[in-house]
Amino acid sequence: MEKLFGLADIKKVSQTLDRLNLVDLNGYGDRRYIDPARIANPFGDSIMPVKKKRKSSGSDDSGLRKCKITSYCRTQTSTRLINPEDQFSSKKCLAWFYEYAGPDEVVGPEGMEKFCEDIGVEPENIVMLVLAWKLEAENMGFFTKEEWMNGMTSLQCDCTERLQGKLDYLRSQLNESSVFRHIYRYAFDFARDKDQRSLDMDTAKSMLALLLGRTWPLFPVFHQFLEQSKYKVMNKDQWYNVLEFSRTVNADLSNYDEDGAWPVLLDEFVEWQKARSAL
Repeated sequence: MEKLFGLADIKKVSQTLDRLNLVDLNGYGDRRYIDPARIANPFGDSIMPVKKKRKSSGSDDSGLRKCKITSYCRTQTSTRLINPEDQFSSKKCLAWFYEYAGPDEVVGPEGMEKFCEDIGVEPENIVMLVLAWKLEAENMGFFTKEEWMNGMTSLQCDCTERLQGKLDYLRSQLNESSVFRHIYRYAFDFARDKDQRSLDMDTAKSMLALLLGRTWPLFPVFHQFLEQSKYKVMNKDQWYNVLEFSRTVNADLSNYDEDGAWPVLLDEFVEWQKARSAL
């Protein structure tokens, strides 16, 4: 009898739980499982649901597990470590030099032409003059190994791409008055034949056009004067004074001091231009 009473008690407990809609011990299959949180919160306060993970759209989701720079990855805020390959390399710079140098270990006219083509600059572009000044090159159209290594090390350029990234910087040097003066004066010795103390006039006119053609309003007139003048060469004093003249004398020549210490070449230019203007 005790055993029967025990079974009866279990059946009653089962029926009670069924009515409470908690479990289905009778195997009816129509009862729902109640989350324990429902019991802990019988008054039905809302509980934040767990956000489900978005399913992959058919692609291999293994790629999402990899660290890739995509819109799904968090932006890294830590400082990027410098890759050794990003640092200037003297060895790489020297190998770059030998791409253009001849057997004499000098970048000559042919190598210079290829070099200009690779960096995307015409040989006649003024930025090449600024680069030569930075390299302290002695002869137009030539770079020695020492000039290349010293200059490129100063610029921190060991490949074509790095130098291309410096071209705007090199051009900007022309906008600094004191720096431009250094480049202008450097151009005289750079362009002249080393067995001559002066520039031949054709070279002088070409270099003046390169340096002053865009900035000096009187340059076209001065160029005409040189074309018809008796001068065959331009010495260093004349070269230096042309720059000072272009910076200090008005385009109408109204403030030109005839008693100043200007070279005769410039005195003759002013006289020639005033005579033309009077016609």
